[in-house]
Amino acid sequence: MTELARLQLIRHGQSIGNVADDRARAAGAHRLDLDYRDADTPLSEAGVGQARAVGAWLGELPEELRPTVWLTSPYRRAADTASLTLEAAGGAAGAPTLLTDERLRERDLGILDGYTGGGIRERYPEEAERRDRIGKFYYRPPGGESWTDVLLRVRYLLTDLRQQYAGERVCVFSHQAVIMCFRVALERMAEHDVLTIDREDPLPNCSVTTYRRADDQLTLEHYADTTAVERADAPTTHETPTTQEEAAT
Repeated sequence: MTELARLQLIRHGQSIGNVADDRARAAGAHRLDLDYRDADTPLSEAGVGQARAVGAWLGELPEELRPTVWLTSPYRRAADTASLTLEAAGGAAGAPTLLTDERLRERDLGILDGYTGGGIRERYPEEAERRDRIGKFYYRPPGGESWTDVLLRVRYLLTDLRQQYAGERVCVFSHQAVIMCFRVALERMAEHDVLTIDREDPLPNCSVTTYRRADDQLTLEHYADTTAVERADAPTTHETPTTQEEAAT
């Protein structure tokens, strides 16, 4: 047996950055009004509630379905989501150790970080043209990463997880682009297919994407499940399709 028994991918709760992004786009602004660097951006009040809702849900799972290994991105919005989730899960989670892995960090947008789509077209018109020509999947902003760069991180991490935690139930807290790259790696998705899903079915904050082992390989069980958030009457939040095309936060 060389495969994980179960893999759950949880996107971080709504962040202050997500809120600032929505406000900037609504106002037609070129930059986000945000005083944090991307790695330090905290959760919004709604994001805190979403994380606690997921924790309560995980704590009620049958013993045979509860995660045995917990990993998080080092970025604050993901790490805080993980900590709040474990706290809300309580003793039912077995007081596990939360591991941090930098390969789960958000996609680096380089010089485009903090800009809206309109801001990119105004400040960096040549980059906007290059992005449109190359496409979202392969475009790498100066100083940043493409989706395929993130995909390489994910493939490397999956290899390590399978070697170290075969037969375990692993729960990961990360970011939208990273979770979509897990789908590419695990389901052998083509560029068009993953970008269509990303555009038409955007990943909500604190949604849970679950894979289970079948015939010694991971098979998708649920994508972007928001049951935990909805049952707690916490708000369900995600970016607009326009935001999905222009950034990954």
